[in-house]
This record gives sequence, structure tokens and C-alpha cells, in this order.
Amino acid sequence: MSAESKGEWAESVSGDRERFAIKVEVAIVLSITFGLSGLNAALSLIDSALSPEGVGGRTVALNASRSTASLLDLLFQLLGVLRLTGWAALGLYLLWRSGIGPRLIGLARIGVRRDVLPGLALAAVIGVPGLALYLIAHCMGVSVTIVPSSLGDHWWRLPALILSACANSVAEEVLVVAYLITRLRRLGWSENSSLFASALLRGSYHLYQGVGGGLGNLVMGLIFGRFWQRTNRLWPLVLAHATIDAVAYIGYTLLRGHVSWLP
Repeated sequence: MSAESKGEWAESVSGDRERFAIKVEVAIVLSITFGLSGLNAALSLIDSALSPEGVGGRTVALNASRSTASLLDLLFQLLGVLRLTGWAALGLYLLWRSGIGPRLIGLARIGVRRDVLPGLALAAVIGVPGLALYLIAHCMGVSVTIVPSSLGDHWWRLPALILSACANSVAEEVLVVAYLITRLRRLGWSENSSLFASALLRGSYHLYQGVGGGLGNLVMGLIFGRFWQRTNRLWPLVLAHATIDAVAYIGYTLLRGHVSWLP
């Protein structure tokens, strides 16, 4: 075997090992984060569909109280925030270990024009139609009744809800968009294929909300993923997602008991 052939063979073996390592890494990350959440959500949807009351008869609390003791309940909520933050940190660390730092995935210093304004625009584009889709799906009986918060009237309730919105946003956008699409690119997936995989994952772990919730988040994933692919800016997605969740959580908390159609 010539020196040139040996070099090509070694390069091929090295490439195969790298691709295998990436596949294992992605499988492990998804198995302990949103991939496992997607399987749980799918089972929850099946369970709801098989129940006598159906999907439309189920109620799901997104930020549920975990204890009757105020301090313990606060600690439970903070642990949930910490878990999601840890998921995001894991994705960032693994990308950094492979030479892709936060700046390269669009987490450089935040700018008003390039990050904040697009983020607010995305929040409006996704949030308003998303609410309409939920109401339609709920009327059709293909969506559960979503209670954004069932936390008691504690002094820490609103800060905890804001932290929850931010943690959900950072974890999802870092792992489901930046991490997953970057890794699939490295495996040779096309932009469209990696985009659809990312959006499908996002839709899967929202299936506990019903078919409407899954489809709505699938569409959100397609829009968010394509935005990131074209701009390489992740902050707008993080800000948009956090805004949507915070408005839903806090709006529900403030309006509950004053608006008749809220559960």
C-alpha cells in the first residue's frame, strides 16, 4: 500500500470513528433530555386517548406546585430550573469540546437590532397564532386543558415563573436547535433533513398537550430552526421562547379568576 493510500485509509477510519462517536453522543444526550421527554409525552398522549374522557378531558399543569410548604415548593421549582440549565450547559460544553464555542452558534453579546427586536417579532409571530391554534384544538377535543401555573400565591411565584420560562427557553433552543442541528450537519445531514429532525423532536415532547400542541410546536421548530440556519443567531430564539412562556405563565396567573374561560 502506497503512502498516499495509507493516508487516505487512516483519514477514512478517523472519519468513521468521529461519526460513530457523534452518533453515540447525540443518542446519550437525547436519552437523558428531550428525547426521553418525547417518549414520555407520546405515552401520555396515548394514555389520554384511551381514557374515558379522551384527550380533551385531561388537564395538565405546566408549573405545578410540588409541596404544601412554601419553602419546599420554592426549592422544587428551583431544582427544575437547575435541571434545565444543566441540560443547556451540557450541550454547550459538548460543542465547546469539539471546537464550537458559544459565539459560533450565535450566543455572542446581545444586540438590540440583531437579537432583541427579531426575538420580539418571532414571539409575536409564534405566540399569537399558537394561542389561536390551542383554542381551536381544545374546542375540537384534540388538546388537553393547559394550566400554565398552579403555584400557590407565594411571594416568589412570579420570579419562579420567569426563571422557569428562561430555563425552558435556553435548554430547548441550545439543545434542540444549535446542538442537534450542528451535530447532524457534522454527520452529513442536509439542512432540510436536520431542520425537520429538530422540529420533529420539539413537537414530540409537547405531545402531552395533545395533537394540537405537538403540531403547533412542530411548526414553531421549523420556523425557529430555519431562522437559526440562515442567521446563525441563537439569542432571538431564546428571547422569543422566553417571552412566549413568560407571557403565558404570568398572564394566566394574573387573569385567573377574572376571566371566565380560564380553568
